[in-house]
Amino acid sequence: QVQLVESGGGLVQPGGSLRLSCTVSGNIFSINAMGWYRQAPGKQRELVALITRGGIVNYADFVKGRFTIARDNAWNTVFLIMNSLKPEGTAVYYCNTIPLATGAWGQGTQVTVSS
Repeated sequence: QVQLVESGGGLVQPGGSLRLSCTVSGNIFSINAMGWYRQAPGKQRELVALITRGGIVNYADFVKGRFTIARDNAWNTVFLIMNSLKPEGTAVYYCNTIPLATGAWGQGTQVTVSS
């Protein structure tokens, strides 16, 4: 099992930027891919971006061109660099493995985009 701790959220104005970090510990050698997810109030959790062990990345259409996912080589930290943030990006952001480690969800980090 892995342990996940998200950080880096906060309040930002529309058009602003944030960098989220996901600190990963535990059985990192089993990880083949990681993703960033988000859950807005009253909505289901959704996948925002993913990165594979081989460095392949993929993004949800609603963040393409604005967000970047990256990781260190050892899977110790996974980043989500968010630019040109929009108010609809307000949500709690989580990281997790792909496929999901359902028992490993962390507390998430709150991102609020508002003027």
